[in-house]
Amino acid sequence: MSKDRIGNQTIGCSVRSCRHNDQGNYCELSRIEVKPCTHHDHNHTCAGKPEDESLCGSYQMK
Repeated sequence: MSKDRIGNQTIGCSVRSCRHNDQGNYCELSRIEVKPCTHHDHNHTCAGKPEDESLCGSYQMK
């Protein structure tokens, strides 16, 4: 993303348990932090599956 787009994007989110979720469709934050998943069990590795590669570091439970 180019720097001229910063602040102009919309963040879609369907995680209803997050306090920043607006009516189940959008994130109310102007910026989110995306973090890589970390596995404490050495039998699990990040292998390119979307659910294993990243998570929202800005999540806060309602």
